Amino acid sequence: MLGRSLRVLHHARRLYSVEPAKEVVVPNGGGDGKPALKGNKYGGGKANKTTCDGDGDGGGGGGGGGVDTLSKRLLRLTYAKRSAVTCINEWIQEGWSARKYELNRAVRELRKLKRYKHALEVCEWMRIQKDIKLLAGDYALHLDLVTKVRGLASAEKFFEDLPEEMRGKAACTALLHAYVQNKSIVKAEALMRKMSECGFTKDALPYNRMISLYISTGKLDKVPTVIKELEKNTSPDVFTYNLWLSVCALENNVENAEKIFLMLTNAKLEPGWMTYSTLTNLYLKNDLHEKAKVTLKGMEKGVDRRDRVAFSSLITLHANLDDKDGVKRTLKKIKSLFRKMNDAEYLSVIASFLKIEELEEAEKIYREWESVSPTGDARISNILLAAYINKNQMHKADSFLDHMVEKGISPNYTTFELLTCGYLQTENTDKVTDYFKKAIESVKRWVPNEEIVRKIFGVLEMKGDTVNAEKLLNTLRNAEYVTTESYNSLLRTYEKAGKVPVMVAERMAKDDVKQDEETRELIQLASKLCISDVPEILSGDKL
Repeated sequence: MLGRSLRVLHHARRLYSVEPAKEVVVPNGGGDGKPALKGNKYGGGKANKTTCDGDGDGGGGGGGGGVDTLSKRLLRLTYAKRSAVTCINEWIQEGWSARKYELNRAVRELRKLKRYKHALEVCEWMRIQKDIKLLAGDYALHLDLVTKVRGLASAEKFFEDLPEEMRGKAACTALLHAYVQNKSIVKAEALMRKMSECGFTKDALPYNRMISLYISTGKLDKVPTVIKELEKNTSPDVFTYNLWLSVCALENNVENAEKIFLMLTNAKLEPGWMTYSTLTNLYLKNDLHEKAKVTLKGMEKGVDRRDRVAFSSLITLHANLDDKDGVKRTLKKIKSLFRKMNDAEYLSVIASFLKIEELEEAEKIYREWESVSPTGDARISNILLAAYINKNQMHKADSFLDHMVEKGISPNYTTFELLTCGYLQTENTDKVTDYFKKAIESVKRWVPNEEIVRKIFGVLEMKGDTVNAEKLLNTLRNAEYVTTESYNSLLRTYEKAGKVPVMVAERMAKDDVKQDEETRELIQLASKLCISDVPEILSGDKL
C-alpha cells in the first residue's frame, strides 16, 4: 500500500545523485593579459581600495573585509534586482579602473555561482565599451549567458548579430550547446553540418555535445553514427568514452561497455572516477558484484579532493554493495579532506547508512547535520522519515515530524505525502486525510496524483468511512480536482456504510462534474437506504 511512498527514499537520494559525465567547458574569457595603458579608465588609475560597498551582507561569494576590488563588489550583488552596470559605473566614478581581465574573472565567478543575470550585464557593459577589445571567447561566453537568461530565440538573434569574423568556432560551439540544452535536435544537426563544412569539428567537443543531446532525448540509435564521424576527424577523449559508457548503461549492455573501457585504456587515456562509477553501477544492475568491486576499487583509488562530487557517488556505491567498511572508510576520508560536509554529502551518507541497515549511525549523522547546517533542507529530514515509515514506525515518524518543526525545518509536500502513505498502510483514515490535506496545502498548485487519491478512496470505501470521504472530497475541491470518479468513490463509501449521501446531484452540478452511468446507478441504489446525518463538513455549505 505504500507504493509511491516507498519510492520516495530513492527519489530523495536522486535529488543529489551524480549524473552521467557531462563536459563542462567555459569559453575562454579572451583576456589579453597585457597591462592597461596608464590614464585609460579601463587600465591605469589608483590601486584598489580597502572599503566594502555592495548589498551589505558580504554574501554570494564576494567576501567581507580586506582589500576591495571590482570583482568582489560585483560578487556582493546577491540580489538579482541589483544592477551590475550601476556597480561598475559607480566604481569608475570613484576613480578606480575597470580592467578587462578583472571583469572576465568576475563573469566566470558569477557564472559558477549561477548568477547569470549579473554575469550577462557585465558582458553587455564590456561589449559597448570602445576601449575594450573583445575576442571570440568573450562572445561565446556572452552567447551562453544570453541562452541562460533570455532563452534560445534571443541566443540565436545574438549569434546572427555578431560580426562575421566572430561567428567562428567558439560562437558556433556555444550555439550548439544552446541547442543541446534546449533539446533542439533538428537545429543542432543542421549547425553540426555547417560546423563540419567550416572545419570546426577537429576536436571531440562538438561530437560530445551531440552524444549528450541524443542521450537526453532517448535517440541512442544515433550515437554510433556520431562516434564514427568523430573518429574520421579526430580522436575520442575521456568525455566521449564516458558518454559512450552511459549509453551502454542505458541499454544495459555489459559486453559493449567492457569493450569501450578496453578501447579507452588502449588509447592511453586515464579513466576518471565517472568512468568507474558508470561501470560499477552497470555491474551492480546485473548482479556482477565481483566485477563491481574491482571497478569500485579503481574509483576509490583515483578520487581526491579535486573530485569532491565523486565522494557522494563512491559512498552510495559501497552501500549498494553492502560494504559497511567501505561506507565508513569513505565517510572518514570525506571528513579528513574537507572542513565540513555539504548537504549533498550528508544526504548520501545518511542514505548509505540506511541502505546497510545502520539506522543508529544514520540518526547520528542526521543530528550532526542538524547542528551544523544552516539550510534546514527538508529533503535531508525526509530520507530519515522515510526510513521510519518503511519500518512501520509511525509513532516515531510523527515524533520526528514534531522534532523537525521544533528545529525550524519546514515540512514540504514530500514530508506529508510520506506520512499519508505510511498511514495508508495502517489504514488510519483520520491521519491519512489530515496529512493529505497538509500535503496539498503545502504547495501553491497541486499536481494531481491519481494513484494516491485512488488508494485513499479505496481504504475509505473498504471501511465505509463517510466522514473522511467527505473530508477528502472537500480537500480535492479546494485543490480544484474533483472528478466523476471522486464522487463515485464517495457514493461507494456511503453504500458500504449503508447510508444515503446528502444532495450528491446538486453538489456535482455546483462542482461542474458530470454524472456517468455508474454515478446514476449508485444514486439510485442509495435512494433505497436510510437517510444519513448531514456531514459536518457540509454544514456551512450553501448549495
